[in-house]
Amino acid sequence: MTTTRSIAAAALSAVAAVSLTVAAPGVAAAEDDELPVPWTIGAGVAAQAAGPDSPPPGSNDWSCEPGEDHPNPVVLVHGLIANRTVNWQTFSPLLANEGYCVFALTYGVTDLNSAVPLYQPGGMTTMQESAKELKAFVDRVLDATGANEVDLLGHSEGTIMPAWYVSKLGGEAVVDKYVSLTPLWEGTNPAGLATLYRTTERLGLDSAVDGVVGTACASCTQFLTGSDYFAELDEAGMFSPDVEYTNIVTRYDELIVPYTSGMAEGPNITNHVLQETCPTDFAEHGGVMADPVAAGHVLNALDPANPRPVPCTVVTPLGAEPPPEW
Repeated sequence: MTTTRSIAAAALSAVAAVSLTVAAPGVAAAEDDELPVPWTIGAGVAAQAAGPDSPPPGSNDWSCEPGEDHPNPVVLVHGLIANRTVNWQTFSPLLANEGYCVFALTYGVTDLNSAVPLYQPGGMTTMQESAKELKAFVDRVLDATGANEVDLLGHSEGTIMPAWYVSKLGGEAVVDKYVSLTPLWEGTNPAGLATLYRTTERLGLDSAVDGVVGTACASCTQFLTGSDYFAELDEAGMFSPDVEYTNIVTRYDELIVPYTSGMAEGPNITNHVLQETCPTDFAEHGGVMADPVAAGHVLNALDPANPRPVPCTVVTPLGAEPPPEW
């Protein structure tokens, strides 16, 4: 899910992102063959303008062979109204620099959305349909790399849509680690929209609402707390006992309401609240896409045998300066 505020913030920082990705504070030092890592969400806007729906740096090298240190390819799953280009300009090169084989897809693009000039928002079909696309993509990654399992890194819709793949489409057999940025395991109720939608159901108006909203965004009502989508996942089992889950949430999330919807309990579930790690982290829903505090938790979740200190720096909705050690 992406907010108007996040989009506006990204647009304001897009010009800066062009220079940041070349050389400036806020970019990981490019040593030898390392890729620059822009710590700003504006990098996604600049990349989309330059190459709409292009794979983010460091991703989709179909000749990549996973090494012993990181045997699982990492599949990046974007959020609602985003795509692989705008969502993963920071995490894709960061993970590639760490030695991971990284792959990113754009899913859920409708015929209506694909006609938008310069931007093709994803995640707009039902999450069940998108889960089928994810399954096909993961199968391709496994075939290309020869790996037995993958790790998932998702943001927003990219955290809850894969749950259908894992629980309903056999993904639990091939997903090892499931890392989520701003997840919503219990749905969301921003501005009381879930409550309002439940009211339309009681009045028999939900079909009319679905008909209007679903034309542009079939997944949108599925996010709401109490939706049929969550009911079916809960019945099937939201979390697989064979998968390791890591949830990374921010108290300033304006779309996942309450933000604690992204937390869960279980022997194979770990929760991180960014502000408990770093009080100067002010990232909101979109800002975690370029958040070094979140990145520290992601790296440790993907490689728990080799944990490293999670950095703390000032993080804004636009991005951050990386800590000196980065």
